[in-house]
Amino acid sequence: MEHDGVDPEATAAPAGAAVVFGDRLPLAERFAAVLADTGVSHGLIGPREVPRLWERHVLNCAVVEDAFPPGSRVVDVGSGAGLPGIAVAIARPDLELCLVEPMERRTTWLSGVVADLDLENVVVRRGRAEELAGEVAAPFVTARAVARLGKLARWCVPLLEPGGTLVAMKGRSAQDELDAEEPVLRRLGLADGTVTRHGEAVLGDPVLTVDLRLTNPPARRSGGPKGRAGRGRRRGPGAD
Repeated sequence: MEHDGVDPEATAAPAGAAVVFGDRLPLAERFAAVLADTGVSHGLIGPREVPRLWERHVLNCAVVEDAFPPGSRVVDVGSGAGLPGIAVAIARPDLELCLVEPMERRTTWLSGVVADLDLENVVVRRGRAEELAGEVAAPFVTARAVARLGKLARWCVPLLEPGGTLVAMKGRSAQDELDAEEPVLRRLGLADGTVTRHGEAVLGDPVLTVDLRLTNPPARRSGGPKGRAGRGRRRGPGAD
């Protein structure tokens, strides 16, 4: 992918980015350039977001990498522009990421970015989370700006392995939302809800996640064998 029309200053990495990405910072900068270019033209990122790509998107998402133990498998539900999935995959090459996205044009874009950045620890699956239950499962499921916690949990729980953790990126009202949705979450088998702060050393405002453990998994629908979230060939549109 060429990005000749992108202003380098608009996508220049802030100082704190090196703390999170280390020697993979050039790869993160390439991802930021893609977001500023085809991410905008494909409607995945608004043009006004370009000057704050790092603070609001790339770095903002990458800092949640500390939620996942070494070698973890993670499913990113409603991945959209690869946020947080691709940002986390760049920061943590030891993780296996599965990006779940229902829209064909987005999965086409995601597959192209994954290939362009040569991210061997990422696969793309087209489909809604509920459609992939029984095919995709992992110890961790994450999502950003997809839905309120109760609705998001209904989509994500079928992709969580027993004892797994939902890591939901939320805003400043994370605790209020957790408190309000607690009865729904409990019925879905989720417990031990906590609000965790990420990136305090590199961001002006830390990123908040609501972390919930699947302690009492609901009965799963019958389906095919559960695939490892980060294994297998990369899947593009129509793969399902």
